[in-house]
Amino acid sequence: MLSRSTGGALVKAGGDSWFFITADYAFGHSLEQETSSFVREAGGKVLGSVRHPFPATSDFASFLLQAQSSRAKVIGLCNAGNDTVNTVKQAAEFGITRRGVKLAGMLLFITDIHALGLQTAQGLVLTESFYWDLNDRTRAFTRRVLPKTGGMHPAMSHAGCYGGTMHYLKAVADLGVAEAKRSGAAAVSRMKAMPTDDDAFGAGRIREDGRKLHPSFLFEVKRPEESRGGWDYYKLLATTSADQAFRPIDKGGCRLINS
Repeated sequence: MLSRSTGGALVKAGGDSWFFITADYAFGHSLEQETSSFVREAGGKVLGSVRHPFPATSDFASFLLQAQSSRAKVIGLCNAGNDTVNTVKQAAEFGITRRGVKLAGMLLFITDIHALGLQTAQGLVLTESFYWDLNDRTRAFTRRVLPKTGGMHPAMSHAGCYGGTMHYLKAVADLGVAEAKRSGAAAVSRMKAMPTDDDAFGAGRIREDGRKLHPSFLFEVKRPEESRGGWDYYKLLATTSADQAFRPIDKGGCRLINS
């Protein structure tokens, strides 16, 4: 989902040349490989990549300079957590984005943007499957949540926990509490049979292999002067439909689908 939305959709929006800064372990390698595939599929070019040690890396200067020297329009950050936050901070210090280069965070959350601040994160492109200000239902969901979070707005990970729990409880109610307690497999089967619908993600479904299907959204972080106030951080650039956002079921290699 992250690779298709941020990679493929960003190429279509003009970011057709890429350089990757990648965490040197399986997660980073996979993210770079998947994103490179979607970039090329959309007609873009990958000009190079560099891998940084994981964990315990704090100085990303040499990696950013290599990315900048490639003259790529987009620098893809195939890392996560503090690594991504530190890379973005140092890119801002070097003025890389002021030279027209886009930073694409391959795994970031709105809580990361809040920690970075708009002055540092402005112009960054990322994908989330949930944004609190996306529509009336997401805003209503967020209003209910905020009193319990001390004002911290939910990210897609928090919304996902909510959506999954709500759908499980609906399936238990439909199946019957006694049967759900007796058989976890029956509860999961009922969850897959029932369409999903909640205020965080809207309508969707759970595929036979357990993948929850819903749209994904490509966002750009606003400039400080564009924001209307706290947590007003994103501009929507593109939407990837639920049937396109996730890896096709026949490409996943899941041996349990027909078991």
